[in-house]
Amino acid sequence: MAFADGIADFRSDTVTRPTPEMVEAMASAPLGDDVYHDDPTVNALEEEAAMVTGKQAAIYVPTGTMANQLSIMFHTKPGEEILAHEGSHLRSVEAGAPQALSGVGFRTVSGDGGQITSADVERAMAMVGFYPRIRLLVWENTHNLSGGRVIPIETMEATSSTAREHGLSIHIDGARIFNAVAATGLPADRWAAVADTIQFCFSKGLGAPVGSIVCGEGSAIDEIRYLRKRLGGGMRQAGVIAAAARVALSERDRLVEDHVLARKLATVLAERFPGSVDLDSVETNILRIEFSKVGISWPELSDRLDGAGIKTSAPNGGTWRIVTHRDVDAEDVDRLISALA
Repeated sequence: MAFADGIADFRSDTVTRPTPEMVEAMASAPLGDDVYHDDPTVNALEEEAAMVTGKQAAIYVPTGTMANQLSIMFHTKPGEEILAHEGSHLRSVEAGAPQALSGVGFRTVSGDGGQITSADVERAMAMVGFYPRIRLLVWENTHNLSGGRVIPIETMEATSSTAREHGLSIHIDGARIFNAVAATGLPADRWAAVADTIQFCFSKGLGAPVGSIVCGEGSAIDEIRYLRKRLGGGMRQAGVIAAAARVALSERDRLVEDHVLARKLATVLAERFPGSVDLDSVETNILRIEFSKVGISWPELSDRLDGAGIKTSAPNGGTWRIVTHRDVDAEDVDRLISALA
């Protein structure tokens, strides 16, 4: 449902507000000092996340960007490269953090929907000795800039196997991995099994106000815990926010509702404005709309949306991005559709 002020915000699934259950959990959470690793609420969250992903251990951090950067720091050395999709979040939307913090570069590929193939790995590794050494393969699933597309598990397994043959470490930027779970029915530990480390966000589709987590083997998480301190990520009585993340993780099955809502909106747009939406690409909760097909100027539409109490991001590069989440519902989608009429 819309926020209490009546605004329906489709800019991102990061805009959600804590539910009453989250607020209650935050207010009653037992606390300790997480830098000393004795906050019982954080410890419980880390154990639950590790269990869900099939890893030995986990560490709670403030943001997905920090989670990705800690993983890069662990897996690489300055001067090395990361093999990643050209549109990967950690390359494109994290303010140059890998280059600035870890001194690494990127070897990129341009596969459909964020995919990387075994052939991509073979081509990249054929240049070892001439180009910088590649140390890490990074997946992003679901793939944000491709419109929340799900990279098939068979692709990830096959490519990761090839990467292992070449001695690469593997990390999954799984900020929205539970959207991939909801879309396919495959459990999180199946996806996580292809990688050494995986991070996911509590503050996106899961709906918690703050936090992300890195999961991996015990020795890896021990080192990442040390690196977290280097980046200032120790949050002391972090159980206050970890409590909301625990509620969010326990309610992860509801993500399918966001997918149904996104499909409803995409279907209407595709019928009303032919060519505006590729229905085959709408797999989760993110729509990429070809704005030129909508037949209205952005200033005019922006005024209509404001009048209807709707927030969206402005088109970027001709693409209008709409994201569904737990704080918008069918009535809000109808309002958005009416504004386009």
